[in-house]
Amino acid sequence: MSSTSGRSERAPAAFYRYSPDRKGERPAEHLAGFSGFLHADAYAGYSIPRITHVQCMAHARRYFFDVFDATKSPVAQEALRRIGALYAIEAEINGKPADVRFAERQARAVPLLTELKGWLEGERRRLSLKSTIGKALQYSLSRWEALARYASDGRLAIDNNAAERGLRTIAVTRKNFLFLGSDEGGLRAAHIYTIVESARLNGLNPHAYFADVIDRLAKGWPRSRLAELLPWNWSATKAIEATATGPPAA
Repeated sequence: MSSTSGRSERAPAAFYRYSPDRKGERPAEHLAGFSGFLHADAYAGYSIPRITHVQCMAHARRYFFDVFDATKSPVAQEALRRIGALYAIEAEINGKPADVRFAERQARAVPLLTELKGWLEGERRRLSLKSTIGKALQYSLSRWEALARYASDGRLAIDNNAAERGLRTIAVTRKNFLFLGSDEGGLRAAHIYTIVESARLNGLNPHAYFADVIDRLAKGWPRSRLAELLPWNWSATKAIEATATGPPAA
């Protein structure tokens, strides 16, 4: 899924893929031929040659939040404060061009990240790794390079919450997915989710968008013009048509 945290000339879009299980080779199959950055959690299947893993700070934060919520640990509270300062910077630069985001991160976030790492290492030496707070510390430190990587490129995001939000509906309703009935049904569902979520990301009402596109296809919309019906082109297509036909007769 595309990130919406930085300004881009490309329209936002979502892309869902179906797999029958969570085996490690599935991400490799889905990402065959791709090289670049991958925002994801710590699932081992995402460790793919030619792809640079950018891990999610929100996942690291969640470990400390759970410890603080259960124990009111002052160490967990301090970790949350420090991570919160990083997110405060992101809130200020969200939506700005990549070069601006990079410069701001280099000037403001990198020093905080350096201090955070040193503090985490000090607390890890002091505390038992068998404790819940020790495990939270170890989670961040063992993934530190990938967690801090977002600061090295203004196109990257501090977390993969955009993808998490895109999967929320599926996670909530997956108990009803028995109606899919087969792997083929799963593949078709992924296609539908791709279109619906892409429509939503482009500010469209998915129901109105689907209804209009299906109606056009049923009436023989030419295959050579299918690109005009993509979510990021659809509004422009309707606007051009409205201009061509003029206002309705009185």
